[in-house]
Amino acid sequence: MADALFHSPKTHGFVRVAAATPVSHVGDPRANGQEHVALIRQAGEQGVNLMVFPELSLSAYAIDDLHMQGALLDEVERQIAVVAEATAEADVVAVVGAPIRNGDALYNCAVVIGAGEVLGVVPKTYLPNYREYYEKRWFAPATARAEDVIALNGETVDFAPGLLFEAVNRPGFVFSVEICEDYWAPLPPSTRAALAGARILLNLSASNIVIGKADERAMLSASHSARTLSAYVFAASGWGESTTDLAWDGQATIHELGSKLAEGERFALESHLTIADVDVDRIGLDRLRNGTFAECARNEGEAATVVPFMTREDHEASELIRPLDRFPFVPDDAGRLDQDCYEAFNIQVQGLMRRMTATGAKSLVIGVSGGLDSTQALLVACRAFDRLDLPRTNILGFTMPGFATSDGTKSNAWALMTALGVTGAEIDIRPAAEQMFKDIGHPYAEGQPVHDITFENVQAGLRTDYLFRLANQHRAFVLGTGDLSELALGWATYGVGDHMSHYNVNGGVAKTLIRHLIRWVAAGDLIGAGARDTLHAILDTEISPELVPAKDGVIQSTEGTVGPYALNDFFLFYISRFGMTPSKVAFLAHQAWGDAGAGHWPANTPDDEKVEYDLATIKGWLRKFLIRFFQTAQFKRSALPNGPKVVTGGSLSPRGDWRAPSDGNARVWLDELDANVPDA
Repeated sequence: MADALFHSPKTHGFVRVAAATPVSHVGDPRANGQEHVALIRQAGEQGVNLMVFPELSLSAYAIDDLHMQGALLDEVERQIAVVAEATAEADVVAVVGAPIRNGDALYNCAVVIGAGEVLGVVPKTYLPNYREYYEKRWFAPATARAEDVIALNGETVDFAPGLLFEAVNRPGFVFSVEICEDYWAPLPPSTRAALAGARILLNLSASNIVIGKADERAMLSASHSARTLSAYVFAASGWGESTTDLAWDGQATIHELGSKLAEGERFALESHLTIADVDVDRIGLDRLRNGTFAECARNEGEAATVVPFMTREDHEASELIRPLDRFPFVPDDAGRLDQDCYEAFNIQVQGLMRRMTATGAKSLVIGVSGGLDSTQALLVACRAFDRLDLPRTNILGFTMPGFATSDGTKSNAWALMTALGVTGAEIDIRPAAEQMFKDIGHPYAEGQPVHDITFENVQAGLRTDYLFRLANQHRAFVLGTGDLSELALGWATYGVGDHMSHYNVNGGVAKTLIRHLIRWVAAGDLIGAGARDTLHAILDTEISPELVPAKDGVIQSTEGTVGPYALNDFFLFYISRFGMTPSKVAFLAHQAWGDAGAGHWPANTPDDEKVEYDLATIKGWLRKFLIRFFQTAQFKRSALPNGPKVVTGGSLSPRGDWRAPSDGNARVWLDELDANVPDA
């Protein structure tokens, strides 16, 4: 596989974590120890760096007064040594649950073990003692400890809540631990741990299951990972725990920044692992750009004890274990996509409505080419006029054929305007263009077939000139059509319709999402059924500026020049949203679009999007993207008209998410890409 060119996911800031769900043996630490060792070995074989077991996993949780038996507690400590030996062999850091004595008190603890030794012990802070819980009958809370160290497995180690465990050889690999009830508290201990620098939060749980509780736990894990800008790994007790009065489902989840990466099988009868690659680099970059997180850390954070450890730096290359959208602006899940389309469309509509009410405008002017962007803008305009109780005839649509306009796009433009009931008109720009060629002395005026940039931009500029003057004539304003992807690439002629307008509803929408928005509108009844066939015909049309006549039957191709929009949108998302390095973006793109992702098409993927790109192709287009995005396009983005932000991290407005110098260069990004990604 081509992705063997990359050493492993870990070299790009990923940490492979696992939530372990062992079969539990009631009050039998030796049997539980064997389950732990087996799962640790399995985790090592699968490249796991860090794994967490359920609460009191070495003794079992629901054993009541057996927790106070000396023989059982002695065996638990012996099994900690057994587990420690297994971690050394597997090169895995394991966090296990155990009842641990310290002085004359017993604590419900998470024991962190790696490289054959105990690294630290974290006692539970909040002990539930309501409804079915009686933990204060057996355990002391963390606040009752007399000292911050404990002797265990022949070592004296830190003993306190909020410990940070940091891999000294893996930047960003910092984790902390809390136990079950701790994250049900209004202020979980892991909140302060995250503020102190922990990027992975672990929870050992013995939360019993009742109807609806699994959703509540998942909600807490998701929301906590979102609020603390972290990854949250949750492991609950499962099969084998005593069902004298309770039941257990073994829920295991892994969340990152609010999104679910993995979920284990509930009510399973066998020991198993739930594994995912957590992106600690992405978490760090998100915290870096989030001033609120940093300010909260300064105001509310507390100094934490850091426990250093060593971990494997890489291993045999493998595929990334985590969800990875091939279209990050377009969710794979059909239900989520429907929701996103609903929100995106209404954001566009509301933005336009507010601008119209603020200006007192009763009509607008739009160029209708028969392409994707002008189609989406026209659909938005129709819905806005409907909601404002304005007649669609006040939408003045103009198709302006030039030297390369095809019969197909022209007929689609007319069919769309007719079906939507807007006022349509046609202005042939060729006579005016020929006059301009003559005036400026362009060779085309002398009959020479010179199709240079001037030839293209004369046509684009004239169309915009007409639209602005028509807007003056009709007391209207010009509705822009250029989309987010074009703005990222600078694929717009400065000062013309895909760049300049009075208001642009598409500037916050990526090209890949616009396709789905049009499909969504066609499938619904917001606009009317009469345009559906035309909308599907437009979706089936190749993207082209249609400024240069076809040669040998081949039309001018936008994607042939700037690259596939699927890849460009992928690059844009990870670079503008997270600031990832180009080499990591290339790695992710190959995971999503290379042979590793082949065949894993979401159910809503059209046939024309079921393609693959090898690493060399990805690198080639990424180089062009970097030059366009960082070096040649910013001066256009610095002069954008107003328009609503639609997607997270997706505004390139100089007043919004992205602010950059117009005279920058792409050298540092190109150098990083070339230094870390081979050409073939």
